[in-house]
Amino acid sequence: MQVSKDKVVTFHYVIKDKETGEVIEDSKEHGEPAKVLFGRNLLLEGLEKGMMGMEEGERRTIEVKPEEGYGDVDPDLIQKVPREYFGDIKLERGMTLRAQTPDGQIIDLRVVDFDDQNVIVDLNHPLAGKTLIFEVEVIKVRDATPDELEHGHAH
Repeated sequence: MQVSKDKVVTFHYVIKDKETGEVIEDSKEHGEPAKVLFGRNLLLEGLEKGMMGMEEGERRTIEVKPEEGYGDVDPDLIQKVPREYFGDIKLERGMTLRAQTPDGQIIDLRVVDFDDQNVIVDLNHPLAGKTLIFEVEVIKVRDATPDELEHGHAH
């Protein structure tokens, strides 16, 4: 059976930064392969396009450019905010923090730089602007159940 829309696909993957070769994530470290209802925009666009038509047991290396991944870096999402917003947190460059917007939305931000008055934060996804290499191995492909189709995800 081939990977296609509304199939439940179980697969292992390794994600690498194309530029540095650094392994970003390896599903085997989690012990379980990923399982997804395919064709429901649950995967990055470039990964989904690259996996289309794969069969059980097949391995494929898929390059995902920023425009089909996490997007380009948006300079408007790099902002200067008052240091007082961070209270007594001991800041370090590169650290990731979670914050709440005035409307209650939870967001992740990365500390780029700081001094006594201000903190420069980056609200872009950490993988924005990066070309990613996915090494994918399809373990299983099956028809989705009616419940999975109704709920929009694999069970």
